[in-house]
Amino acid sequence: MSEDFITIEYLKHGNKKQKIAYLDLKKHTVLDKLLAFNPILTGTIPIDIDIPNSDLDIICECKNHDAFCLFLKQQFSGYQDFKVYQTIQNTIPSTIATFKTDQFLYEIFGQAIPSKKQNAYRHMLIENEILKQNGLQFKKDIVSLKLKGFKTEPAFAKLLGLKGNPYLALLALEDKYLKN
Repeated sequence: MSEDFITIEYLKHGNKKQKIAYLDLKKHTVLDKLLAFNPILTGTIPIDIDIPNSDLDIICECKNHDAFCLFLKQQFSGYQDFKVYQTIQNTIPSTIATFKTDQFLYEIFGQAIPSKKQNAYRHMLIENEILKQNGLQFKKDIVSLKLKGFKTEPAFAKLLGLKGNPYLALLALEDKYLKN
């Protein structure tokens, strides 16, 4: 695997949106502020299947959700449309914050799971490998489905003919696509 996406340096050499994302992340020091929580940028922008309204998704490892909520409020509540809340996602307590800069909508997602083991990161690595192996037309087809309203994992599941829950079906491909 050529890219592990742990740092955002690859964005500097990417497409126009990736370069803008890099500059926005640096300008607002988002990842620097989150450093203690092992942040990783995930989602569609890193793997170049974003659409115009795609956001910057950052996953974090947080052990104490109340403290993480407070930290997020302290760091980001000054941004436009800031919200933070706690929820249960796939039976796992999660904290989510959203806000906007002049360039992007951000979503910061925290769970008490190491960032590299969270589903968003695992999905992105699997999707990246599938994109590499299936070529440009496959990538265009994914983007086309996303423009029609499909979420990323369901779009992959549709094109790959995966049955059942698309999020779980993609994770089931981890051994096939990622040689650890």
